[in-house]
Order: sequence, then C-alpha cells, then structure tokens
Amino acid sequence: MAIIDWPASERPREKLLQQGPASLSDAELLAIFLRTGCAGMSAVDLARSLLKRFGSLRALLESSVAEFCEARGLGEAKYSQLQAVLEMSRRHLAQSLSRDCSLNSSQAVKDFLTARLRHRNAEVFTVLFLDSQHRLIACEELFQGTIDGASVYPREVVKAALKHNSAAVILAHNHPSGIAEPSTSDQHITERLVQALALVDIRTLDHIIVGEAQCLSFAERGLI
Repeated sequence: MAIIDWPASERPREKLLQQGPASLSDAELLAIFLRTGCAGMSAVDLARSLLKRFGSLRALLESSVAEFCEARGLGEAKYSQLQAVLEMSRRHLAQSLSRDCSLNSSQAVKDFLTARLRHRNAEVFTVLFLDSQHRLIACEELFQGTIDGASVYPREVVKAALKHNSAAVILAHNHPSGIAEPSTSDQHITERLVQALALVDIRTLDHIIVGEAQCLSFAERGLI
C-alpha cells in the first residue's frame, strides 16, 4: 500500500506536522528525506531496508559515497542532498555558539563538538577561541593525527590565540576509539597548554574529549 493511502495520522509527513519531528522513528524521518520509494517499496519500506543494511541511522549518515550509492534506491543525488542536510545541521550548531551568545552552556559546546568531531576517523585537535565575555570568536582545527594520536604544539596554539585576540580558549579533540577517557599524554599536553597560554594572560576554560557515546570535560572532572 502506498503511503498516500495510509491513515493521515500514520503518514510520516503529517505525523511530523501534527506531533513534531521527535515523534517519528528513524525510518519515518529517513522516509521523509527519501520522499519516494522504489519498485514494490514505499518510502518507509525503503527506509527500513536501508537501516537494516547499514545497521543504524548514524552508520548510514556517515557512509562513504561508494557505500551509500551501492544501496538500492540511493545514488549520488541523494548522497549530495544528505551531505547538504548534515552540513546545515553542523552550521546551525556553530551559529548557536556565535559571538551573540556567551558560552555558559557546557552542553551546547559538547553538542557542537560532537557534531564536528565524532565521525572523524583520525584524531583532530580543535580550539574554540573566545573573547572576554566567553563569546565565540573562531573555531579552528589546528592539528590532525592518526587513529590513536595527534601531535600538539603549544607554541602554535598560543600563536593562534594571539592572532584572534582571545581572552580564553576551550580545547577539544576526539578519540576515534570511541572511549572518552583522558590518557596520560592528554593530561600532560593539557597542563603544558594551560601554562603556555597563561603566560600571555589567556585562560583555558576546558578541554573536552569527544568519544562515541559521550564527551568528557576536564573541568567537570576536576582535571583543569
């Protein structure tokens, strides 16, 4: 049966409009994105088959163009649309941390960094540069490494902070292993960065590690 023949309350688009997007399942949300199904399958049926094939919505969203286009009912056009949606989501989160907003919400920072770093296959060291009111000036990925580490140079962090005339910074990096626990080297480089930045009167507010299912805050853990 085609979706148009379903009761209005069960159609994904109508359900979203009436009850909000949070009321929809992963398959229903994906069906709205797909818009149409394929031979013998409604958009919802196709969405369910894709979720089964990839294992989860996240795995589908983070698949490569080759993996994505191999699936029935998908292609480069759909892949391009999906990447555009994901990038709009990332930019929306970034704009929520704009200079108009003081970064007093640790959860907002974690959400932004999770969207930016969790899907990366190699370690990436990122710095949020803030003004004296803790408003975001810029966010830069300063160092990239391998699956299990990245070399971080305090001098380069200080140079970037001075370039942006920062009063404070928030450090961040991801753990591709998925485990958001600080290593001894993480703690060591954090201490070096705090000391180096303090020499030029720049405060280090936090260091956040992005893992698979959670973020760890050095400040909340009492490590900074």
